[in-house]
Amino acid sequence: MRRSLQGGPGPADPAERRARRSSNQSGEPGALRRLGDGTHRLALRGGRWDGAVGNQVMLRPKNQNFKGHGVSKGKEREQRASIRFKTTLMNTLMDVLRHRPGWVEVKDEGEWDFYWCDVSWLRENFDHTYMDERVRISHFRNHYELTRKNYMVKNLKRFRKQLEREAGKPEAAKCDFFPKTFELPCEYHLFVEEFRKNPGITWIMKPVARSQGKGIFLFRRLKDIMDWRKGTVGKKLASLELQPARSTINLCSSHEPRNSEEQKDEIPVENYVAQRYIENPYLIGGRKFDLRVYVLVMSYIPLRAWLYRDGFARFSNTRFTLNSIDDQYVHLTNVAVQKTSPDYHPKKGCKWMLQRFRQYLASKHGPEAVEELFADMDNIFIRSLQSVQKVIISDKHCFELYGYDILIDQDLKPWLLEVNASPSLTASSQEDYALKTCLLEDTLHVVDMEGRLTGREKRVGGFDLMWNDGPVSREEGAPDPVGNFVTNTHLGCVNDREAQLRQLFHSLQVQKKSSG
Repeated sequence: MRRSLQGGPGPADPAERRARRSSNQSGEPGALRRLGDGTHRLALRGGRWDGAVGNQVMLRPKNQNFKGHGVSKGKEREQRASIRFKTTLMNTLMDVLRHRPGWVEVKDEGEWDFYWCDVSWLRENFDHTYMDERVRISHFRNHYELTRKNYMVKNLKRFRKQLEREAGKPEAAKCDFFPKTFELPCEYHLFVEEFRKNPGITWIMKPVARSQGKGIFLFRRLKDIMDWRKGTVGKKLASLELQPARSTINLCSSHEPRNSEEQKDEIPVENYVAQRYIENPYLIGGRKFDLRVYVLVMSYIPLRAWLYRDGFARFSNTRFTLNSIDDQYVHLTNVAVQKTSPDYHPKKGCKWMLQRFRQYLASKHGPEAVEELFADMDNIFIRSLQSVQKVIISDKHCFELYGYDILIDQDLKPWLLEVNASPSLTASSQEDYALKTCLLEDTLHVVDMEGRLTGREKRVGGFDLMWNDGPVSREEGAPDPVGNFVTNTHLGCVNDREAQLRQLFHSLQVQKKSSG
């Protein structure tokens, strides 16, 4: 059995040959290697290499059980009209999949054509799974390059430097949408230096690989993080202070593997990011909020990304103040946090749909200011995806539905907080259930397991194609008065998805009949 990934040839220098012979000892999924040029390669013991990731052919290793999916023989494949799906997520997703016409659920180790998996399955099984041409899976192999907080920031910083070299500072400034961030413990000295330049400001600490607000806290003094420094992290920081050069190499999050002897001697450290806290968030009703926006990526090479029209604003239950930085109900908008508040209303939740939010802003600031704000958010989506385009392994079997978290400040500037590889698909209210049901149905329409689309569509349901190896223009309406390019995005606008889908599929049927 064999499986090839897209990409181009790379150098075959001695260091790379050594990397190819090495088995994976890193903490990252599988045998993924990050090379000096920012690209990735897979090292699989017993496999055969043919250049870079794109031309790699993985043969079945000895004593390794490969599982094939989507494989059928002859007439059996031609006659099988159903699509076999699998997922372990028992929420809105399961409801959507079970009600989709022609889709059949398989369990356990059954053969599947479509798998909405969790990232733990991906980490353990992706490299040992053969997938047929038509099979689709819900994550890219190294999705964490964008969705782990520390890697996201590193890739954005690298991309900003690249833009400054190639296009100048004005273009690089378009990447200034994330707060100043340091990874701890490896960048502790740099953080302290920056901290002392601006005494009294608020910082927020976040574990790099946790979600739902777990492990997050705010602080203003270095001694406020002493409790965090105690224990295993404190031991690492003590080592760092004694031997800064060597410890920096060992402590920074890296994809480079270390030998087993080194790992045995080391105490596992949960890395954090220390990020400058946005102290002037835009408030509605005196409460802080952030936005959850959905972006669907079907390919990185070339980059093909869709933006969903619907989303929501998540509000805190308690009025905002900087006088109580220890109150998580004031500063964290995660539903998992807010629903534990004594004032939480389970039926109402703490959410506004994006249409309501956009209308509110337009009434307060005018439509032009709102258009500029949403254009700035479009820039965040595209630049962040471009920052990882060269490091994400673009496999034709993969797609990813990202959940972007955006914070708006009082100057109507959007800030990227994080990107989620597994945005919550559990509904917190009836309105939330309706949104996520439509989102998932339209995601499946775009993934198009049924093979109905032509590939030239600019809109499918609530999704608008915003990037297709370049910006996509709006298909309806005239250009704006000064003749500027108008991007095909409609975030927070009317989502008449049902009417659009009826028209789309009717048109596709007519085309099919006429061509037949």
